Amino acid sequence: MSVRFVMIGGFLGAGKTTTVSRLARHYQAQGKRVGIVTNDQAHDLVDTNSLRSQGLTVEEVPGACFCCRFDDLVGRVGSLEAGARPDVILAEPVGSCTDLVATVIQPLKDLYAGRFEVAPYAVLFKPTHGLRILRNQTAGGFSPKAAYIFKKQLEEADAIVINRIDELDPPQIEELSRLVGEQFPGTPVLRASAASGAGFDALTELLDQTGGFGRKILDIDYDTYAEGEAELGWLNATARITSAAPFDLDALLTAILTDLAQSCRTLDGEVAHLKLIGMDDASAFAVGNLVSSDTAPQLSLPSGLKPREADLIVNARVATAPAALEAEVKRVVAAQAAKVGARAEFRTSQSLRPGRPVPTHRYAEAKK
Repeated sequence: MSVRFVMIGGFLGAGKTTTVSRLARHYQAQGKRVGIVTNDQAHDLVDTNSLRSQGLTVEEVPGACFCCRFDDLVGRVGSLEAGARPDVILAEPVGSCTDLVATVIQPLKDLYAGRFEVAPYAVLFKPTHGLRILRNQTAGGFSPKAAYIFKKQLEEADAIVINRIDELDPPQIEELSRLVGEQFPGTPVLRASAASGAGFDALTELLDQTGGFGRKILDIDYDTYAEGEAELGWLNATARITSAAPFDLDALLTAILTDLAQSCRTLDGEVAHLKLIGMDDASAFAVGNLVSSDTAPQLSLPSGLKPREADLIVNARVATAPAALEAEVKRVVAAQAAKVGARAEFRTSQSLRPGRPVPTHRYAEAKK
């Protein structure tokens, strides 16, 4: 019996991990076994730790996007099949990647037709940057090359999901729906909130459909794509926070995010996504997010914890130099920890600019 493969795309900070988490609970409520594969340009991914902390079975493909690590993707799915034996695989690609129909969906459908049943490809629309990009307002804080990636992600979607509608007022939702409909005619447009569950029934109904999906092969300029990705500074870091007295973990994460937001403005670097997870030794955890330079930090999963020791993972994707981003993250974490009487010891830190995408497979036309 084939495994249902559901990949959820979208730009950095669009809400993919929250969507995957909610979808996992939806399928589990139907009595189905679920496996998840996350993806990143580097190791120590907040999303993987967050999903595992929710009791979900997760494998990770680090080092590049699914398209460039296609064999690793299939291998991680194989590990899930050998262990959890899932009925449904939920896959979350890197948020700066596109051309996934030609490099992931079509190869899966063609090379593994009897093994995987591939669901329609839904792409989440990120309102904070998307509204400015579709209005052609200085590329939404990014360069035109990074905005090019954003638009290409939407162009190959079987359905575009305007996410985070709980954060928007009705006129904004209507304007977004109109702009998406005008610029991507013929593509179904859904409205949803992964956080609240609003509109989620329409998404799950879409993902259950079968037919001629995953066939939109992009006309894409890989030079522009590569240059757009390379403009993003990428940082994954881990630190151990220790204190003689209990400290408020939720307040610390919020303070770090707030300070980092100001640092990025000082660096003149547009935030694509900042994500933190703090975990105590019992694996209870808190998650905080910042999804653009002009929005407020959010504690998406508060913990209520007051530990003396905690592990911190920082994932930062900002349009600035990676070395400068790394220095600011280390400075801010140390300074905010000191304010609560704690000490931050960094265990790992990896900063980079994404390299040029070199897909394992790329189909010039849809075969399946």
